[in-house]
Amino acid sequence: MRYLIALVLLFCPLVGWADDWEDRLVFNEGAEGPRLRVISSTDTVLFAPVIEGFVAENPLISVEYLVSGTADINRRVRETPEAFDVIISSAMDLQLKLANDGFALPIDDVPVPSWAQWHHSLFAFTSEPATIVINRTAFEGQPVPQTRQGLIEALRKRPEAFRGKVGTYDVRQSGLGYLFATQDARASETYWRLMEVMGSLDVQLYCCSGDMINDLADGTILVAYNVLGSYAAVRTEGKDALEVVLPTDFQTIMMRTAMVSRATSEPKAAEMLLRYIVAERPATEDTSPLPLLQSGGANGRETIGLNPALLTFLDGLKRTKFLSAWEDAVIQ
Repeated sequence: MRYLIALVLLFCPLVGWADDWEDRLVFNEGAEGPRLRVISSTDTVLFAPVIEGFVAENPLISVEYLVSGTADINRRVRETPEAFDVIISSAMDLQLKLANDGFALPIDDVPVPSWAQWHHSLFAFTSEPATIVINRTAFEGQPVPQTRQGLIEALRKRPEAFRGKVGTYDVRQSGLGYLFATQDARASETYWRLMEVMGSLDVQLYCCSGDMINDLADGTILVAYNVLGSYAAVRTEGKDALEVVLPTDFQTIMMRTAMVSRATSEPKAAEMLLRYIVAERPATEDTSPLPLLQSGGANGRETIGLNPALLTFLDGLKRTKFLSAWEDAVIQ
């Protein structure tokens, strides 16, 4: 009967669960101890090995894993911080703002480098680049662009081949997309020229990397810009038609972060999970496809720093100005 009730709650939007999650899975159902609620932007298939490892070591704890978009996570946590125990997101700026606004529980002596944490409240645990993913069928007999300028030239050379066939984030809706866009714009004016070219070709806008890769695989689009590297690597494995490009002009590398909600009702168990998430494990024990945090990552100019500069484009006026410029370029 317990499992029947769980299935009803999971699949029936009219019973008990008003929230529309992208995915929901309970690990170690029936454990006698506390149940932790984790809200995360990471697809379950990518993060399941981490949770499975944790509950294997802590059999009395169950974990309810809830997947949502980065901007939606920020909204949900601000509205009901007590509803979640651990918060995981790829949108570093929104996470830093949450921590800075007092939504994170400070935890001392978490074993991550000083550059990978913020005031003992927010902790980075992966390093992941933004990539360009292409469908090779669109470039038969043509060089695959390795830079943003190269992509601009390829799109301009054959506009009819790419009209309606290029995808990127809708930065008005995607927190990670907005982070990547603002960092790209700070790094080079080439970003704006690329957005204008994409806009002239009726660019397709997406909420998330997974949807872009799905459309790449079936030929709905032929090029996807700023796809998260971890998703690109996993989703393109075994798909010979797809190629992942790390731009050689400059890379944008984000760090996925986690925090414990200050309003958690299970602070000890939540802290145990956070420490497990950020802990270094031998490659033989780490079955998650998420790339580990790179040592010295914050010293590289391509890695987005976990520092107050992240908050710049979250300022209301600056965000409005940036989105207006983006819409002028993209929505043509």
